[in-house]
Amino acid sequence: MTLLQKQAPDFSLLNEKGETVRLSDFLGKSVVLYFYPKDMTPGCTTEACDFRDAYGDFSELNAVILGVSPDDASKHTKFIDKHGLPFSLLVDEDHATAEAYGVWVLKKMYGREFMGIERSTFLINEQGIIVKEWRKVRVKNHIEDVLNYLREGEQ
Repeated sequence: MTLLQKQAPDFSLLNEKGETVRLSDFLGKSVVLYFYPKDMTPGCTTEACDFRDAYGDFSELNAVILGVSPDDASKHTKFIDKHGLPFSLLVDEDHATAEAYGVWVLKKMYGREFMGIERSTFLINEQGIIVKEWRKVRVKNHIEDVLNYLREGEQ
């Protein structure tokens, strides 16, 4: 399932502070929407901290970073506080937003199958159109790939 060059599915999710966040709130800015499986796990922590470390670069490019996982607001708050994350993490407990983006998938680990988030990132332009998607993301160098793509679009 590709959403490339389509209107990004809008959503209304709570952030770590219990505030409602809508994708449509960010029209006029680029949005880096990244889906990750679980707070406090090694890969998700590395990814979040990489986004944190590049936060200034994204801000200079008029881009907002939003992370989405099925974890609840209290877990998101602990994750943000522990790692000093300067962006919001959104609560998708019923995984409806993950499903709308096609990232709630059947996964296999240690011989068992279960439904979960496929680590993915979507770059949404100022008009709300998905201009790039990264699926089955490998964390190493991922943030650089996103930044480079965003920079190229600025030229």
